[in-house]
Amino acid sequence: MAHRMIGRVGRALTCLLVTAAALSTVTACATGTASDDTIRFALDWTPNTNHTGLFVAQERGYFAESGLDVEILPYNNTAVDTVVDAGNAQFGISTHNSSTFSRSSGAHTISVLAPLQRWATGIGVRADRADIASPKDLAGKTYAGFGDPGEKETLEQVIRNDGGTGDFTSVTLGTSAYEAVYSGQADFTVSYLAWEGIEAEHHGTPMKYFHYTDFGFPEAYAIVVDANEDWLAENPERAAKFVRALQRGYQAAADDPDAAARDLIAANPGAFNDEKLVVESQRMLAAEYMKDATGKVGGQTLDQWAGNSGFLYRSGLLTGPDGAPLTTEPDWSTYFTNDYLDASR
Repeated sequence: MAHRMIGRVGRALTCLLVTAAALSTVTACATGTASDDTIRFALDWTPNTNHTGLFVAQERGYFAESGLDVEILPYNNTAVDTVVDAGNAQFGISTHNSSTFSRSSGAHTISVLAPLQRWATGIGVRADRADIASPKDLAGKTYAGFGDPGEKETLEQVIRNDGGTGDFTSVTLGTSAYEAVYSGQADFTVSYLAWEGIEAEHHGTPMKYFHYTDFGFPEAYAIVVDANEDWLAENPERAAKFVRALQRGYQAAADDPDAAARDLIAANPGAFNDEKLVVESQRMLAAEYMKDATGKVGGQTLDQWAGNSGFLYRSGLLTGPDGAPLTTEPDWSTYFTNDYLDASR
Protein backbone atom coordinates (compact mmCIF):
# COMPACT_ATOMS: atom_id res chain seq x y z
CA MET A 1 0.00 0.00 0.00
CA ALA A 2 1.18 3.49 -0.77
CA HIS A 3 2.96 5.63 1.76
CA ARG A 4 0.37 8.16 2.79
CA MET A 5 1.73 10.14 5.69
CA ILE A 6 4.29 12.29 4.02
CA GLY A 7 7.54 11.69 5.78
CA ARG A 8 5.90 10.02 8.75
CA VAL A 9 9.07 10.72 10.68
CA GLY A 10 8.65 14.21 9.48
CA ARG A 11 8.42 15.34 5.95
CA ALA A 12 10.71 18.27 6.39
CA LEU A 13 9.77 20.81 3.78
CA THR A 14 12.87 22.88 3.17
CA CYS A 15 12.48 25.89 0.91
CA LEU A 16 11.05 23.83 -1.93
CA LEU A 17 11.20 25.28 -5.42
CA VAL A 18 8.22 24.39 -7.55
CA THR A 19 9.20 23.45 -11.08
CA ALA A 20 7.18 24.69 -13.99
CA ALA A 21 5.94 21.18 -14.63
CA ALA A 22 4.84 20.66 -11.03
CA LEU A 23 3.10 24.00 -10.91
CA SER A 24 1.35 23.13 -14.14
CA THR A 25 0.11 19.93 -12.55
CA VAL A 26 -1.22 21.80 -9.53
CA THR A 27 -2.91 24.40 -11.70
CA ALA A 28 -4.56 21.66 -13.70
CA CYS A 29 -6.08 20.32 -10.47
CA ALA A 30 -7.25 23.70 -9.21
CA THR A 31 -7.86 26.60 -11.50
CA GLY A 32 -9.93 28.77 -9.21
CA THR A 33 -9.00 32.10 -7.70
CA ALA A 34 -9.35 33.52 -4.20
CA SER A 35 -12.77 34.93 -5.14
CA ASP A 36 -14.03 31.47 -6.19
CA ASP A 37 -16.63 30.16 -3.76
CA THR A 38 -15.19 26.66 -3.91
CA ILE A 39 -12.95 25.61 -1.03
CA ARG A 40 -10.27 23.24 -2.28
CA PHE A 41 -8.63 20.64 -0.04
CA ALA A 42 -5.39 18.95 -1.12
CA LEU A 43 -4.74 15.32 -0.22
CA ASP A 44 -1.25 14.15 0.69
CA TRP A 45 -1.83 10.72 -0.83
CA THR A 46 -4.58 8.50 -2.16
CA PRO A 47 -7.63 8.33 0.17
CA ASN A 48 -6.92 6.54 3.45
CA THR A 49 -7.80 6.70 7.12
CA ASN A 50 -5.80 9.89 7.65
CA HIS A 51 -8.58 11.46 5.59
CA THR A 52 -11.59 9.75 7.15
CA GLY A 53 -12.91 12.84 8.90
CA LEU A 54 -12.81 14.80 5.66
CA PHE A 55 -14.87 12.20 3.82
CA VAL A 56 -17.25 11.81 6.78
CA ALA A 57 -17.93 15.55 6.62
CA GLN A 58 -18.51 15.26 2.89
CA GLU A 59 -20.67 12.13 3.01
CA ARG A 60 -22.84 13.29 5.91
CA GLY A 61 -23.39 16.76 4.50
CA TYR A 62 -21.55 18.73 7.18
CA PHE A 63 -20.00 21.03 4.57
CA ALA A 64 -23.30 21.44 2.74
CA GLU A 65 -25.08 22.28 6.00
CA SER A 66 -22.57 25.09 6.46
CA GLY A 67 -23.25 26.41 2.98
CA LEU A 68 -19.84 25.36 1.68
CA ASP A 69 -18.84 23.96 -1.70
CA VAL A 70 -15.80 21.77 -1.02
CA GLU A 71 -13.65 20.12 -3.69
CA ILE A 72 -11.19 17.41 -2.65
CA LEU A 73 -8.18 17.57 -4.93
CA PRO A 74 -6.57 14.25 -5.90
CA TYR A 75 -3.02 13.58 -4.81
CA ASN A 76 -0.22 14.72 -7.09
CA ASN A 77 3.54 14.80 -6.70
CA THR A 78 3.72 18.40 -5.47
CA ALA A 79 4.06 18.79 -1.69
CA VAL A 80 0.76 19.81 -0.09
CA ASP A 81 2.23 22.85 1.66
CA THR A 82 3.52 24.07 -1.69
CA VAL A 83 0.04 23.69 -3.19
CA VAL A 84 -1.56 25.54 -0.27
CA ASP A 85 1.08 28.28 -0.18
CA ALA A 86 0.59 28.87 -3.91
CA GLY A 87 -3.15 29.39 -3.35
CA ASN A 88 -4.13 26.40 -5.49
CA ALA A 89 -5.84 24.91 -2.42
CA GLN A 90 -7.09 26.66 0.68
CA PHE A 91 -6.43 23.67 2.96
CA GLY A 92 -4.54 20.39 2.85
CA ILE A 93 -3.19 17.46 4.85
CA SER A 94 0.35 17.99 6.08
CA THR A 95 2.48 16.79 8.99
CA HIS A 96 3.78 18.59 12.05
CA ASN A 97 7.31 18.60 10.70
CA SER A 98 6.38 19.49 7.13
CA SER A 99 4.24 22.35 8.39
CA THR A 100 7.17 23.59 10.50
CA PHE A 101 9.65 23.47 7.63
CA SER A 102 7.18 25.10 5.28
CA ARG A 103 6.46 28.12 7.45
CA SER A 104 10.06 28.60 8.54
CA SER A 105 11.08 28.73 4.89
CA GLY A 106 8.62 31.55 4.25
CA ALA A 107 5.42 29.84 3.17
CA HIS A 108 2.14 31.53 4.10
CA THR A 109 0.77 28.38 5.70
CA ILE A 110 -0.50 27.71 9.20
CA SER A 111 -1.85 24.64 10.98
CA VAL A 112 -5.54 24.94 11.90
CA LEU A 113 -6.42 21.43 13.09
CA ALA A 114 -4.61 18.28 14.24
CA PRO A 115 -6.55 15.12 13.30
CA LEU A 116 -3.93 12.94 15.05
CA GLN A 117 -2.58 14.02 18.42
CA ARG A 118 0.65 12.01 18.48
CA TRP A 119 3.22 10.20 16.36
CA ALA A 120 1.51 7.40 14.43
CA THR A 121 4.60 6.15 12.64
CA GLY A 122 7.69 4.16 13.42
CA ILE A 123 10.88 2.94 11.82
CA GLY A 124 9.96 -0.48 10.53
CA VAL A 125 12.13 -3.57 10.03
CA ARG A 126 11.20 -7.20 9.53
CA ALA A 127 10.62 -8.96 12.85
CA ASP A 128 13.02 -11.73 11.89
CA ARG A 129 15.99 -9.36 11.57
CA ALA A 130 17.92 -10.39 14.67
CA ASP A 131 20.81 -8.19 13.53
CA ILE A 132 18.66 -5.07 13.98
CA ALA A 133 17.72 -4.78 17.64
CA SER A 134 17.57 -0.97 17.88
CA PRO A 135 18.16 2.10 15.65
CA LYS A 136 21.94 2.06 16.16
CA ASP A 137 21.99 -1.19 14.20
CA LEU A 138 20.62 0.64 11.14
CA ALA A 139 24.03 2.20 10.52
CA GLY A 140 25.34 0.92 7.21
CA LYS A 141 21.96 -0.53 6.25
CA THR A 142 19.70 0.40 3.32
CA TYR A 143 16.69 2.65 3.87
CA ALA A 144 13.75 2.36 1.48
CA GLY A 145 12.48 5.92 1.41
CA PHE A 146 10.19 8.35 -0.29
CA GLY A 147 12.37 11.29 -1.27
CA ASP A 148 10.85 13.56 1.36
CA PRO A 149 13.13 16.50 2.20
CA GLY A 150 14.50 16.05 5.70
CA GLU A 151 13.65 12.36 6.16
CA LYS A 152 17.29 11.32 5.92
CA GLU A 153 18.44 13.90 8.48
CA THR A 154 15.73 12.86 10.92
CA LEU A 155 16.61 9.18 10.66
CA GLU A 156 20.30 9.98 11.07
CA GLN A 157 19.47 11.77 14.31
CA VAL A 158 17.43 8.83 15.62
CA ILE A 159 20.37 6.49 14.94
CA ARG A 160 22.86 8.84 16.59
CA ASN A 161 20.59 9.25 19.60
CA ASP A 162 20.80 5.48 20.03
CA GLY A 163 24.60 5.52 19.86
CA GLY A 164 25.05 4.69 16.17
CA THR A 165 27.04 6.56 13.54
CA GLY A 166 23.99 7.71 11.63
CA ASP A 167 25.34 6.53 8.29
CA PHE A 168 23.10 4.50 5.98
CA THR A 169 22.26 4.16 2.32
CA SER A 170 19.03 5.82 1.21
CA VAL A 171 17.14 4.58 -1.83
CA THR A 172 14.02 6.43 -2.96
CA LEU A 173 11.39 3.84 -3.85
CA GLY A 174 8.10 5.58 -3.08
CA THR A 175 5.20 3.14 -3.17
CA SER A 176 7.60 0.20 -3.55
CA ALA A 177 9.43 0.91 -0.28
CA TYR A 178 7.39 -1.44 1.88
CA GLU A 179 7.62 -4.37 -0.50
CA ALA A 180 11.38 -3.85 -0.70
CA VAL A 181 11.65 -4.30 3.07
CA TYR A 182 9.20 -7.20 3.16
CA SER A 183 11.22 -9.02 0.46
CA GLY A 184 14.60 -8.26 2.03
CA GLN A 185 15.83 -5.96 -0.75
CA ALA A 186 16.04 -3.09 1.76
CA ASP A 187 16.57 -3.14 5.51
CA PHE A 188 14.20 -0.53 6.91
CA THR A 189 11.57 2.02 6.06
CA VAL A 190 9.09 4.31 7.83
CA SER A 191 5.74 2.65 8.45
CA TYR A 192 2.42 4.16 9.34
CA LEU A 193 1.38 1.92 12.21
CA ALA A 194 -2.35 2.18 11.52
CA TRP A 195 -1.94 1.12 7.91
CA GLU A 196 1.34 -0.51 6.90
CA GLY A 197 1.60 -2.02 10.37
CA ILE A 198 -1.78 -3.74 9.96
CA GLU A 199 -1.16 -4.48 6.29
CA ALA A 200 2.07 -6.33 7.10
CA GLU A 201 0.20 -8.55 9.53
CA HIS A 202 -2.47 -9.29 6.93
CA HIS A 203 0.25 -10.26 4.44
CA GLY A 204 2.03 -12.53 6.90
CA THR A 205 5.13 -10.36 7.19
CA PRO A 206 5.61 -9.57 10.91
CA MET A 207 7.41 -6.29 11.55
CA LYS A 208 8.96 -4.57 14.56
CA TYR A 209 9.07 -0.83 15.03
CA PHE A 210 11.25 1.77 16.71
CA HIS A 211 9.29 4.73 18.06
CA TYR A 212 10.79 8.22 17.88
CA THR A 213 9.77 9.23 21.38
CA ASP A 214 11.87 6.32 22.70
CA PHE A 215 14.98 7.86 21.13
CA GLY A 216 14.96 11.52 22.10
CA PHE A 217 12.23 12.91 19.89
CA PRO A 218 9.40 14.91 21.48
CA GLU A 219 5.78 14.03 20.81
CA ALA A 220 4.42 15.39 17.53
CA TYR A 221 1.11 15.75 15.74
CA ALA A 222 1.28 12.96 13.19
CA ILE A 223 -0.80 14.94 10.72
CA VAL A 224 -2.17 18.47 10.69
CA VAL A 225 -4.44 20.43 8.40
CA ASP A 226 -2.59 23.41 6.97
CA ALA A 227 -4.31 26.45 5.53
CA ASN A 228 -3.35 29.38 3.37
CA GLU A 229 -2.93 32.16 5.91
CA ASP A 230 -3.77 34.94 3.46
CA TRP A 231 -7.03 33.23 2.52
CA LEU A 232 -7.92 32.82 6.20
CA ALA A 233 -7.48 36.55 6.76
CA GLU A 234 -9.69 37.37 3.79
CA ASN A 235 -12.39 34.79 4.59
CA PRO A 236 -12.57 34.39 8.39
CA GLU A 237 -16.23 33.32 8.55
CA ARG A 238 -15.98 30.76 5.75
CA ALA A 239 -12.74 29.50 7.24
CA ALA A 240 -14.37 28.92 10.62
CA LYS A 241 -17.33 27.15 9.03
CA PHE A 242 -15.04 24.85 7.09
CA VAL A 243 -12.70 24.00 9.95
CA ARG A 244 -15.59 23.35 12.32
CA ALA A 245 -17.35 21.09 9.82
CA LEU A 246 -14.08 19.24 9.28
CA GLN A 247 -13.51 18.99 13.02
CA ARG A 248 -17.01 17.56 13.36
CA GLY A 249 -16.14 14.93 10.75
CA TYR A 250 -12.97 13.88 12.53
CA GLN A 251 -14.69 13.81 15.91
CA ALA A 252 -17.37 11.54 14.45
CA ALA A 253 -14.62 9.30 13.05
CA ALA A 254 -13.03 9.07 16.49
CA ASP A 255 -16.33 8.42 18.28
CA ASP A 256 -17.68 5.80 15.87
CA PRO A 257 -14.79 4.42 13.82
CA ASP A 258 -16.72 1.61 12.16
CA ALA A 259 -19.38 3.91 10.74
CA ALA A 260 -16.69 6.38 9.67
CA ALA A 261 -14.75 3.64 7.89
CA ARG A 262 -17.90 2.76 5.97
CA ASP A 263 -18.22 6.41 4.93
CA LEU A 264 -14.62 6.47 3.73
CA ILE A 265 -15.17 3.32 1.68
CA ALA A 266 -18.47 4.58 0.25
CA ALA A 267 -16.90 7.89 -0.78
CA ASN A 268 -14.11 6.09 -2.64
CA PRO A 269 -15.62 3.07 -4.41
CA GLY A 270 -13.04 0.58 -5.60
CA ALA A 271 -10.17 2.30 -3.81
CA PHE A 272 -9.59 -0.35 -1.17
CA ASN A 273 -8.74 -3.96 -1.92
CA ASP A 274 -8.85 -4.84 1.78
CA GLU A 275 -11.86 -3.19 3.41
CA LYS A 276 -11.17 -5.02 6.67
CA LEU A 277 -7.86 -3.15 6.81
CA VAL A 278 -9.72 0.16 6.54
CA VAL A 279 -11.94 -0.71 9.49
CA GLU A 280 -9.06 -1.96 11.63
CA SER A 281 -7.01 1.11 10.78
CA GLN A 282 -9.78 3.51 11.74
CA ARG A 283 -10.35 1.65 14.98
CA MET A 284 -6.67 1.93 15.87
CA LEU A 285 -6.55 5.65 15.10
CA ALA A 286 -9.70 6.28 17.15
CA ALA A 287 -8.43 4.28 20.10
CA GLU A 288 -4.84 5.50 20.23
CA TYR A 289 -4.16 8.63 18.22
CA MET A 290 -7.09 10.94 17.46
CA LYS A 291 -8.34 12.14 20.85
CA ASP A 292 -6.65 14.35 23.40
CA ALA A 293 -6.89 13.73 27.14
CA THR A 294 -10.42 15.21 27.19
CA GLY A 295 -11.67 13.05 24.32
CA LYS A 296 -11.69 15.87 21.79
CA VAL A 297 -10.18 15.95 18.32
CA GLY A 298 -8.37 18.76 16.56
CA GLY A 299 -6.83 21.03 19.18
CA GLN A 300 -3.14 21.92 19.34
CA THR A 301 -0.94 23.16 22.18
CA LEU A 302 2.01 25.49 22.32
CA ASP A 303 3.90 23.01 24.48
CA GLN A 304 3.75 20.31 21.82
CA TRP A 305 4.66 22.72 19.03
CA ALA A 306 7.55 24.14 21.02
CA GLY A 307 8.71 20.63 21.90
CA ASN A 308 8.77 19.07 18.46
CA SER A 309 9.42 22.11 16.27
CA GLY A 310 11.87 23.43 18.83
CA PHE A 311 13.71 20.13 18.56
CA LEU A 312 14.01 20.64 14.79
CA TYR A 313 15.35 24.15 15.36
CA ARG A 314 17.88 23.10 17.99
CA SER A 315 19.02 20.29 15.69
CA GLY A 316 19.87 22.88 13.04
CA LEU A 317 17.40 21.45 10.52
CA LEU A 318 15.28 24.56 9.93
CA THR A 319 16.12 27.10 7.24
CA GLY A 320 14.70 30.50 6.47
CA PRO A 321 13.44 31.94 3.17
CA ASP A 322 17.04 32.50 2.08
CA GLY A 323 17.90 28.83 2.59
CA ALA A 324 20.26 29.61 5.46
CA PRO A 325 19.84 27.87 8.85
CA LEU A 326 17.69 29.80 11.32
CA THR A 327 19.71 31.49 14.03
CA THR A 328 16.77 32.67 16.12
CA GLU A 329 14.10 30.29 17.40
CA PRO A 330 10.70 31.12 15.90
CA ASP A 331 7.64 32.06 17.91
CA TRP A 332 5.86 28.72 17.70
CA SER A 333 2.52 30.25 18.63
CA THR A 334 2.42 31.73 15.13
CA TYR A 335 2.74 28.32 13.48
CA PHE A 336 -0.70 27.08 14.51
CA THR A 337 -4.07 28.38 15.62
CA ASN A 338 -7.11 26.97 17.41
CA ASP A 339 -9.16 30.06 16.58
CA TYR A 340 -11.26 28.34 13.91
CA LEU A 341 -12.18 25.30 15.99
CA ASP A 342 -15.49 24.77 17.75
CA ALA A 343 -14.50 24.93 21.41
CA SER A 344 -17.64 23.04 22.42
CA ARG A 345 -16.55 19.88 20.57
